[in-house]
This record gives sequence, C-alpha cells and structure tokens, in this order.
Amino acid sequence: MVRRTTRNLDWGFPRWRAYGGERGAAQVRLCDREGCGQAGDRPAPKSPNSPDRWWFCEEHAAEYNKGWNYFEGLSAEEAAAREAGDSGERAYRRAKHWSWGEGDGTRSRAELDALKALELDSDATEAQIKAAHRRLAKKHHPDNGGDVAAFQAVQAAYEILTRPRA
Repeated sequence: MVRRTTRNLDWGFPRWRAYGGERGAAQVRLCDREGCGQAGDRPAPKSPNSPDRWWFCEEHAAEYNKGWNYFEGLSAEEAAAREAGDSGERAYRRAKHWSWGEGDGTRSRAELDALKALELDSDATEAQIKAAHRRLAKKHHPDNGGDVAAFQAVQAAYEILTRPRA
C-alpha cells in the first residue's frame, strides 16, 4: 500500500501559515472554578496585595468580584487614603498632540478666530461676546470715522459666534 503524503503549507509565497505557528492544538488555560470547562482568561487576586491570581471565565469572575471587598480590614481613613492613592494610578494623561490647541475643544477654529477678532479669550461667555461686539462696532463704525474693514471684520466675527450650531 502506498501512503499518500500531505501537502506542506510552508512552500512558496505567500506563506499560508503564520511563522512559528504550530500544527498542534493551542494550550488554553481553563477556569479555576471547580467543574467549569470554559477558558479562564480573566485574572482575579487570591488575596489582598498578593501577586497570586485565580483565572476565571467571565461568568465566574463576575461572581467572584461581587463578593470581593478591597478595603476589608482597613479603617475608614485608611480606606479613603488607599482609594485616593489608587485613583492616581488609573488617571489618564491627555495626549501631548492636543496641547498645541486653544480652548477646551468646544469651539471650532473659525469661532476661535472670531473671538480673537473681538479681542476675547477662548472661554468668553455670550454676554462678553455681545459687549465686545457693541464696543468694537461703535469704535470702528464708519459713521464715527472708523475703519470700514475693521467694522466688517467685527460684524463677521459676531455672525460666526451667534449663528446656531448644528
């Protein structure tokens, strides 16, 4: 009897199997809960401040965490201090590429330019915008001997800032 060889997937280009890939079954860690056959891919601490972990499936991790008291054995002051210290570890920094912008991100570039034309900061209120518009419109109005181009710039800036947002 002639035995037929199987085709090797490592020949030619493109390579049909990942480099370093194995043909055998992948090792899967099972849930540490007795009798569970699900994949245990969610770590849970065995005891407070211990590096040892249980590995549970999603259902059993939720069940385990429901009964977990992180502040057990601590006084109220110690628990508050630990909570304050831990919140700093989880705080996220804003990406550095956002630091070049102005304002808090609620205004568009056109609105920020309009605020500069009205000689206001990027966090100006509606009342400040209205007051600056009236002051600059009186100053640059052609009937008062002002500059027509400056008056038109003030008017355009005010229109940009007062138009309804979509």
